[in-house]
Amino acid sequence: MASPSFFLGGRRLLRRDCLRLLAGAALIPPIHGCQNASTPIAPSTLTDDQFLDLMQQAGCLYFTEQASPVNGQVLDRAAAFPTNGQIDTRTMASIAATGFGLSALCIADQRGYQPHANILAQVRRTLDYHCNTLPNVHGFFYHFNDVNTGQRYRTVELSSIDTAILLCGVLTARAWFQQDAEIVQLATTIYERVDWPWMLNGGQTFSMGWTPENGFIASRWEHYCELMMLYLLALGSPTHPIDPACWSAWSRPTITYNGLTYISAADPLFVHQYSHAWFDFRNKQDQFANYFTNSVTATQAHEAFCIGLGAPYSQSYWGISASDSQHGYTAWGGPNATGQSFGGVDGSVVPNAAAGSLPFLSTDCLRTLRALKDNYGSQAWGRYGFCDAFHPAANWYDPDVLGIDLGISVLMAENLRTGFVWNTFARNPEVGIAMQRAGFHAV
Repeated sequence: MASPSFFLGGRRLLRRDCLRLLAGAALIPPIHGCQNASTPIAPSTLTDDQFLDLMQQAGCLYFTEQASPVNGQVLDRAAAFPTNGQIDTRTMASIAATGFGLSALCIADQRGYQPHANILAQVRRTLDYHCNTLPNVHGFFYHFNDVNTGQRYRTVELSSIDTAILLCGVLTARAWFQQDAEIVQLATTIYERVDWPWMLNGGQTFSMGWTPENGFIASRWEHYCELMMLYLLALGSPTHPIDPACWSAWSRPTITYNGLTYISAADPLFVHQYSHAWFDFRNKQDQFANYFTNSVTATQAHEAFCIGLGAPYSQSYWGISASDSQHGYTAWGGPNATGQSFGGVDGSVVPNAAAGSLPFLSTDCLRTLRALKDNYGSQAWGRYGFCDAFHPAANWYDPDVLGIDLGISVLMAENLRTGFVWNTFARNPEVGIAMQRAGFHAV
């Protein structure tokens, strides 16, 4: 979601096509015997809570500085080590980054990171622009747009999943600022105008998107991944709901690695995190699974997989999820169904992999995040926290940060600390209705 498209043989590929290709790609042997590029420094004296607060405050700053001061759209990416806090000169905004940003603004408000009046004004202008100005079709938005003009970026798709991420932020803001009539009205309009059955395109699973040039994308959201929020938002809609049978229409394949069995396809770790950023799946399950414990198991398996690759990976250096790499944006990770890596894992580490799993495996994730900052902070930690990815043995540190990767880090850190995003989002009555229609019950 951080890159609009990839190219293969001259054909533009959407993100999920790339995940499928990468999952079956030739494997690059893991690097063994690599030494750290920098000498480890003394561990910081911050408590775990202070460390998380530092990480969150830096991440929240991105969503104010790298958002349009006119319309609130958030840039897809920006420089990790800027000389000042001015907005990046690149102009591609992401509706997913904006959705994470609206949620991050709520966190910043309740923690006092920024003045309340400034946050309130930004939330209002963001919602007003998306409600009244930014182009939409049947309530769905284009994946990427120009941050200044709102014009569709190149020929990107009207994105079902990224619209869902935006809506999660919209509804979080509606619940947190529920005393503000303007915010409530704008947020409600944005959510209730989405025509969910239209995106089903005659089936029981959602199309991944639509373009005016070619119509609906043939690929569908049809196996377990980050899709749960998409279906739940549609189930809870008071205006255009989908049939509850759609919840059972997508498949739930399993992977077994190192004695751990869990629902997953050959997808990066973030697919076990995104829906959980807003929907609280703790202590509940549907007829198929307890998805929170499933994400715990998926994180345990991923950590074991990374460490099993050998050096440089260790208990204090692990985590690979879709991110930048030395060779461009990469949907990489593991294990896949055969217990191997996919996407060319090369010794890099992606901090948001551990940060996004903080509620699932807090001790292990905190350990590696703190070690990454202690050992590589001068090179890997910038104005907004960690750069998107880095490879110390190759002396490569990503010059950028990505909005969605900072977003999942900020939200999941807050959910670990207080459950704030879960609790705030759950105030929306549609959330409980959706969970009920999907068949969730307490366990």
